[in-house]
Amino acid sequence: MSDAITLSGATLDCPNAQQLADFCAVITDGTVTFAGDSWATVDGPGGRIEFQTIPGYQPPRWPDPVSSIQVHLDFYVDERDATEAKARGAFTASHQTTGTPPDTLEATQPEPGP
Repeated sequence: MSDAITLSGATLDCPNAQQLADFCAVITDGTVTFAGDSWATVDGPGGRIEFQTIPGYQPPRWPDPVSSIQVHLDFYVDERDATEAKARGAFTASHQTTGTPPDTLEATQPEPGP
C-alpha cells in the first residue's frame, strides 16, 4: 500500500463547460476528451483541466477587493505576439458568450535548461 498522491488536474467552475474547454483546448494544443451537459475535460501536453458548468455562475471581479479570485492559471509562452493572436482566435472560435477576451497576457520566459 502506498501513500502517494498524484495531482490529476484542476477543476474550474464556469458558466459553460463545453465552451471554456473548447477555448482551453485550442490555446494549450490540448484535446477535449470528454464533454457532457455539465462537465468537460481537456487533456494537454502540460496536464489536465476539468470544467464544471454552474447554473447562475458569477465570475470573480478583478481588481474588486470584495470579490475573491477563485483560480488563476499561468501559462509559459515562447512568443508573446503569436500566443496572443492564438488566444484571441481561440476565444472567437469557442463562441464563448460570457466575459471578454483578456486585455493582457502575462508572459514569462521559461527557466533555461541544462
